[in-house]
Amino acid sequence: MKKKLWGVFVFILIFSLALVGCSSSKTGGGKKEKILVYARGGDAVKLDPATVTDGESLIVGEQIFERLVKYNKETTEIEPSLAKKWDISPDGKTYTFELEQGVKFHDGTDFNAEAVVTNFDRWANGNVEKFPYYQSQFGGYKGEPAAVIKEVKALDTYKVEFTLFRPQAPFLKNLAMTPFSISSPAAIKKWGDKYIEHPVGTGPFKFESWKRDDAITVVKNDKYWRKGLPKVDKLILKVYKDNSARLNALIKGEVDLIDGVNPSDLEKIEADKNLQVFKRPSMNIGYLGFNVKKKPFDNPKVRLALSHAVNKEAIIENFYGGTAIPAKNPIPPSVGGYNDDIQDYDFNLDEAKKLLAEAGYKNGFSVDFWTMPVVRPYMPNGQKVAEAIQADFAKIGVKTNILTMDWGKYLENLAKGESPMFIVGWTGDNGDADNFLYALLDKDAIGSNNNSQYSNDEVHKLLIQAQTETDENKRNELYKQAQVIIHKDAPWVPLAHSTPLLAGKSTIKGFFPHPTGSQSFEDVSID
Repeated sequence: MKKKLWGVFVFILIFSLALVGCSSSKTGGGKKEKILVYARGGDAVKLDPATVTDGESLIVGEQIFERLVKYNKETTEIEPSLAKKWDISPDGKTYTFELEQGVKFHDGTDFNAEAVVTNFDRWANGNVEKFPYYQSQFGGYKGEPAAVIKEVKALDTYKVEFTLFRPQAPFLKNLAMTPFSISSPAAIKKWGDKYIEHPVGTGPFKFESWKRDDAITVVKNDKYWRKGLPKVDKLILKVYKDNSARLNALIKGEVDLIDGVNPSDLEKIEADKNLQVFKRPSMNIGYLGFNVKKKPFDNPKVRLALSHAVNKEAIIENFYGGTAIPAKNPIPPSVGGYNDDIQDYDFNLDEAKKLLAEAGYKNGFSVDFWTMPVVRPYMPNGQKVAEAIQADFAKIGVKTNILTMDWGKYLENLAKGESPMFIVGWTGDNGDADNFLYALLDKDAIGSNNNSQYSNDEVHKLLIQAQTETDENKRNELYKQAQVIIHKDAPWVPLAHSTPLLAGKSTIKGFFPHPTGSQSFEDVSID
């Protein structure tokens, strides 16, 4: 009898283990539970999207939250979301949104105009440390001279009005960004500072659990207002920091979809009939940044010297495997306003040495060089890229000490201006040049996403003018002028615009990698 029971136990154990890593499992009622496991290179920093700037946090937010408007599934064109329609005043300063009715937050409370007002008031009364994106997209907080949003008020239960101090051409595109997701006011009040770990939205998935540096689990919102969505019962966002380990997990069937594919593995994946490759449309920039407020980078000649000492072609060949193009501007060619007339600084070590000598650094200098601890779409291997740059800089007498740290701390310290020289990058949030130039290089964005602490009044004037201009051709000309000045000042060495690679099981359907890098998985299914 004991032998028989032991045999039954072993059979059950083996059967249970066989389910681990599969895309589906049986629930208690016998229904097949559809589980999608998405593996990525790093964990989220916080789960309140208004409080972060990193893509790993924002992609989690995309599953849980919604905004007034959203992007098309494949482009950055604006479509209705929690707002079903809107009107814009002739002067471009008043936006009136009519909201969807009957929508509930995951905690059962009502979504309405007051909820929208509560969220925007919360951000407007914050600061750059609490809500960094609010500054970089809307100029500043309540009472600050650069602020774009003057007032947000409820006209009735399902109608909300935004009044702006000045027109902002990309205003709707900014509203569609993940950081401006609408949270449950009741949940914000309930959790206070802990809300970053207990997100509550109206989206297709509800937050279930977070095991740091391992996995975040969200489950189907059975009361989601868009019928028939999402198409899976559970989504697990799993961390595998190493690209090769992530691919091995996909090949073994432990996960269903991965980002951060090594370009060198592309042929291997394409040859496997059980897998498929996805290519994210390129809308990003990886760059080497200088803190222009720290010596010796307060000297433009030093920045120009190092611009001539970076071998972009070699970096792309060795680390991007042909899936990137050299960058010469802070915005990618796919974004309107790109200035293709600018001539990049050539790789010329003799010119670099000459400029260093003119700057008073004939024998070079020593400096800490920060690099990224995680894989990002614009930077497949920050450590290796830093080492390549380090080797070339050594040839002109510039000695670098490569440092890194936890991803959340890395971003926080960059925003505070603590690094003298660093590698980081950006994936465009809304397809507009404003989201690169104003968000990353305007003086209003110092403390949020302007990691170089760069400030140029002429650039600022052009960027504000471009924001308020509604004629796209005129806007583009203003952005082209700004890029000329930025190129001359050289607060960055733009490195590459990549085409990020993802891979998944051949049975994945409905997945389109969005240019912003933060798509929802509501339409994704797996057989």
